[in-house]
Amino acid sequence: MIITNISIFLIAAALGAVGAIFWIKKKEEKRASDIILEANKEAEGIRKEKILQAKEKFIELKSEHEKIIQQRERKILDGENRIKDKESRLNKQLEETKRKERDFQRDQEKLTRHTEAIESKLADVEKMHKMQVDQLESISGITAEEAKSQIVQALKDEARTEASSIIQSTIEEAKLSASAEAKKIVIQSIQRLAAEQSIENAVSVFNIDNDDLKGRIIGREGRNIRALEAATGVEIVVDDTPEAILLSCFDPVRREIARLSLHRLVSDGRIHPARIEEVVAKVTKQLDDEIIEVGKRTIIDLGIHGLHPELVKMVGRMKYRSSYGQNLLQHSREVANLSAIMAAELGLNTKLAKRAGLLHDIGKVPQEESELPHAILGMQLAEKYGEKPEVCNAIGAHHDEIEMTGLLSPIIQVCDAVSGARPGARRQVVESYIQRLKDLENLALSHKGVQKAYAIQAGRELRVMVESEKVSDAEASSMAFEISQKIQNEMTYPGQVKITVIRETRAVSVAR
Repeated sequence: MIITNISIFLIAAALGAVGAIFWIKKKEEKRASDIILEANKEAEGIRKEKILQAKEKFIELKSEHEKIIQQRERKILDGENRIKDKESRLNKQLEETKRKERDFQRDQEKLTRHTEAIESKLADVEKMHKMQVDQLESISGITAEEAKSQIVQALKDEARTEASSIIQSTIEEAKLSASAEAKKIVIQSIQRLAAEQSIENAVSVFNIDNDDLKGRIIGREGRNIRALEAATGVEIVVDDTPEAILLSCFDPVRREIARLSLHRLVSDGRIHPARIEEVVAKVTKQLDDEIIEVGKRTIIDLGIHGLHPELVKMVGRMKYRSSYGQNLLQHSREVANLSAIMAAELGLNTKLAKRAGLLHDIGKVPQEESELPHAILGMQLAEKYGEKPEVCNAIGAHHDEIEMTGLLSPIIQVCDAVSGARPGARRQVVESYIQRLKDLENLALSHKGVQKAYAIQAGRELRVMVESEKVSDAEASSMAFEISQKIQNEMTYPGQVKITVIRETRAVSVAR
């Protein structure tokens, strides 16, 4: 019984489960059917929307295509209209050309008829002329060619005589007027320019407040004065002259460095070899800056523009150079002003003349020694630093080393002579004396290992500083002898020359 109930329960449970499954399946199928229906509706809506968008795009593209077609049609229509206009103009030009051609043919026919008439008349005139010539030949007894030759020859002789007379009178008049005009221009130029003249010496005087300073300048056992002479290359003469010390050197730059260095040392009060070397180095740098400033002021005063910085430096260096005792900068300024005045009188470029006058002696101031004449060296420097050909030629030709190619060259030559020929402007002996001292120093500098060389005591002593690393004590003695022999064999000098070779060894260390 129990088993039967259990079986019935199990069967009922199975039937319930089957029914539940069937009901769930029906529900899922209905739900799936609803989803499919909804998806179909949504797909239909999307399809209709896409079709509508496609139609709108088609209409838009069609409209754009129609616009493009209309634009092309307008362009084609405009092209056709232009072609029609050109065709119309060409037709008109063709008709005009045909008309002109018909007129030209008519004119050509008229010209042909006139030409034939003229040729006929010319033939008649030629016959009449020939008859007259024959009659004249028969009357005169000479042919027409002979008569023509005689007339031409007579005219030539007459013209030659008159031309010779005119040329002769013109040349004489030109000589007289040119000579008078040249003298007038030179005199006016000199009168319009007044320049002070002063002869430069080889000695400077350094004034001191009291003679007690002389002992401090000399130093213990003369070490201070020896250090100062070695650093500057200037002979310092301390004698019985009250309140004065003499600085002797042919080079004005060295004298100026020594003077300024002494002034600083005396003002500062500290005078010893190390301080001397420091002050001399600073003064040398200061003087280099001053040289540049002098060059700038000079070109500004003269109104010269665009000068190369190296040329400006050379112009400033002229202040410390002399030519036969005449200050080179003052001489160059004077030549520049004279040249400008003469160029103005002759109607030439005054700026170029002033430029050439200022630079004409720059070949005298380069620090490097050269065997070239100063005019040629100056011309090469001017060419190197971009000066104009007229200026370069004027510099190179002012002593006739090269041929003059412009009108500025003779002006610079004349003004250089005028400036140097003024009474008291130059002293010939100074230049030869300075050249002899330079030759002494250059002879010593030509030896290997020589660092510095100074000619002092008016050329009676030559001090040679050598590098201790390159020259030994024995070699220093040998070098002194060799230099003395070279001076004896190669140079002309009064009296005797003492050669002193100085070799100094220094040990320098810095505590940090």
